[in-house]
Amino acid sequence: MRQALKDLALAALLVALCALAACLAPAAHAQTTGLASAGAQAPQEAARYRRLLIRTAHAYWGLDAPVAVFAAQVHQESAWRADAVSRVGAQGMAQFMPATTRWIAGLHPHLAAQQPFNPAWALSALVTYDRWLYDRAPARYTPRERMHVALRAYNGGLGHWQAEAAATGAAQPTPAQVDAACGRARRAPVHCAENLGYPQRILVVLQPRYAAWGPGL
Repeated sequence: MRQALKDLALAALLVALCALAACLAPAAHAQTTGLASAGAQAPQEAARYRRLLIRTAHAYWGLDAPVAVFAAQVHQESAWRADAVSRVGAQGMAQFMPATTRWIAGLHPHLAAQQPFNPAWALSALVTYDRWLYDRAPARYTPRERMHVALRAYNGGLGHWQAEAAATGAAQPTPAQVDAACGRARRAPVHCAENLGYPQRILVVLQPRYAAWGPGL
């Protein structure tokens, strides 16, 4: 019990620190390209793709798709720039690395074209990959908690999250316990602030800017 309380306290501290970091600086892909907007409003470019994102989200998630989350994620990844390229090679609105583009194209026939710079392909890839990751988050978690897991995995890899869940030593670790275990498995601790800050920035900072687009979490 004492160890569990320590884990929860540590997780709360990490999330608080990462929330501050997220407000001060964008996460990985956006940092490398300098694309994420620091303003309080959605970029003007976003309006061009509103209907396309809503239509795509409904196609792969249903009418209750968390559209506001997806919009916030695109905002964070590329600031809605279809031609975005990060210094590490992530491409397009969804900032997919080439290896991820090839992988998801092989998994989903509708993405076989491998066109990361095509907005329709990129938005489809983003919501499809989010769905794939969301479905692999523990079903006992709330929808928001599962999206938190999916976003951490989108940013840093599902394998890292799963390894950290195992590192907690708990049979059914809570999201807070897994967050507290960041850096205790294969992930280098130096990457934890970015990875924990990524869902915090999307769900807390950016999502409200897209509340009029559709449901959120």
